[in-house]
Amino acid sequence: MNYYFTYFIAAIGLFSFSAFFALFGVYAERKISAFIQDRLGPTETGKYGSLQTLADILKMLQKELIIPAAADKWLFMLAPAVIFIAVYLGFAALPWAPGLIPSKTNIGLYYIFAIISIETLGILMAGWGSNNKYSILGAMRSAAQIISYEIPAGFAIISVVMIAQTLDLQLISAQQGILATEKIKFAGFWDVSQIGGLFSWNVFRAPHLLIAFVIYFIASLAESNRAPFDIPEAESELVAGFHTEFTGIRFALVFLAEYSMMFLVSMIAVILFLGAWNTPLPNIAGVKLATWTTNVPWGIFWVVVKTLALVAVQMWIRWTLPRLRVDQLMNLCWKVLTPLAFACMLISGVWRLWLM
Repeated sequence: MNYYFTYFIAAIGLFSFSAFFALFGVYAERKISAFIQDRLGPTETGKYGSLQTLADILKMLQKELIIPAAADKWLFMLAPAVIFIAVYLGFAALPWAPGLIPSKTNIGLYYIFAIISIETLGILMAGWGSNNKYSILGAMRSAAQIISYEIPAGFAIISVVMIAQTLDLQLISAQQGILATEKIKFAGFWDVSQIGGLFSWNVFRAPHLLIAFVIYFIASLAESNRAPFDIPEAESELVAGFHTEFTGIRFALVFLAEYSMMFLVSMIAVILFLGAWNTPLPNIAGVKLATWTTNVPWGIFWVVVKTLALVAVQMWIRWTLPRLRVDQLMNLCWKVLTPLAFACMLISGVWRLWLM
């Protein structure tokens, strides 16, 4: 019985975190976009406009839930829940610190990418169920985009898995710091097992993993429907894409899923490439910085800071780069990222056999 209670508490905690991050993320994006465009952003509701997103969610909770007359009622109502739950369940296998993980499984990475793939189904349900031309166009664009970019993202991830030799995210995390049970070599040559810090992160263990990280990050922008890959929601063409007809709490769930996905894909990048919960501070002679800053509280701090840094880069890119056309997006995927990611995967195999 205690196990079920623990699972319930973990589920509530993850949902609360997702909701809090969405509120924080929307406010942060408004302020970042305002800074980039030399504006002020929200200023009136709360100190520095900090309560604006809370006011927005309270307003959405009070809005009428409208179902278009020609819509498929059940598909239309279920779609936002399917989209959000698919993303929300992905958080279950993410390690937050040494020994701290909601659901420990030795195929955590496989589970995450299997479960978040269901989001595509929810997006298609939303577009088709709305019975709106703009919505179905947005949904088809999104499905094509997500399915296409999962291929280079998958190859980039396999590049790391071949080096780590495991799908267990907690083991992949432990291999990137002083808690590693095997030798860690910076660039394949310098043994940094006792030094730790950023020198032992996967992105520095092999030069090609830096390329794999960039490929994964670009693909994650497309999977999250973030600019410059936001053609499924292109307001200049499709009003709001697949969620055009949604109001109130249904729209809020779609928005919550988008910001949760931003955090999820960024945290996966941190776990696979940027040391996960390991400290960036190395042990230098008698000053054991890595040892002192590797534990549960520090682990949570490091993984959250690194993830928020990547989220900030996502926001920065959105308000800096113009939206790609559909043909440009697919060309980038199939002609550039996929061949590069495949090459990284092949190099990982050679690297594991000859230099590790």
